[in-house]
Amino acid sequence: MVTLERHGPWALIIGGSEGIGEALATRLGALGIALVLVARKPEALDATAAKVRAAHGVDVRTLSLDIARDDTLERVRELTDDIEVGLLIHNVGGGGGFGPLLDRSFDNNMRAVMANCVNFLKLVHHYGQAMKARGSGGIIAFGSMAGNVGGANLATYSASKAFVQLLLESLWAELDGTGVDVIDIVIGSADTPSRQRSGTQDNALFPVATVEDVAEQALREIGNGPVQVPAGSEQAFATFNVPDRREAVDTIRRLLLEMNVE
Repeated sequence: MVTLERHGPWALIIGGSEGIGEALATRLGALGIALVLVARKPEALDATAAKVRAAHGVDVRTLSLDIARDDTLERVRELTDDIEVGLLIHNVGGGGGFGPLLDRSFDNNMRAVMANCVNFLKLVHHYGQAMKARGSGGIIAFGSMAGNVGGANLATYSASKAFVQLLLESLWAELDGTGVDVIDIVIGSADTPSRQRSGTQDNALFPVATVEDVAEQALREIGNGPVQVPAGSEQAFATFNVPDRREAVDTIRRLLLEMNVE
């Protein structure tokens, strides 16, 4: 479980403005952990920061930033070099639009790679080194079932989420016994604002988790990595981790069409 003593005094939440990020910020603030919230939407950032400050009296710093930028780490470090970040949370989606890989521009395809691979690795390396040296801390990421199977029209998103999961699985093994916790929460579907805006349809294989439940699980289970799925999503996770990769890819293609994911 996340605690102030082990994972404080500051938490850095990449994607900390709404949905799961807002739920995490509220819970961490209640623990007395100060926050650095980074996300693209300044209005949502300011609203979440004001809510947490008013409710819990903790310090909250904010940065409106596109996580796919080349200088992401440098910009974030401007807010954190004078503090001790004991918890790094990566709550980032696709970093760009979906659609056929070869019909999209190279730059558009690279957005997910920059957000979930290049910049995620930079953040993990920078903040993880300090945690390891101190002998305490934690790293949480929110992955996707799409990271376990190639999805039509989700090529770079799926590949980038696979990177997140395998990186944290490896890091979990490397940091075992160091005092640094690592976990990836692999989500099938959650009732985030972005999902609501997308018009995605429900599907029986992907029960829609609440953002509150996902955030609570991540903070409660941080010491039980490397990977967990929200309750009810075990079947979906097993469906895509099978030797017959054609079957897995065909299944996700059909499900994405049913769910109107474009």
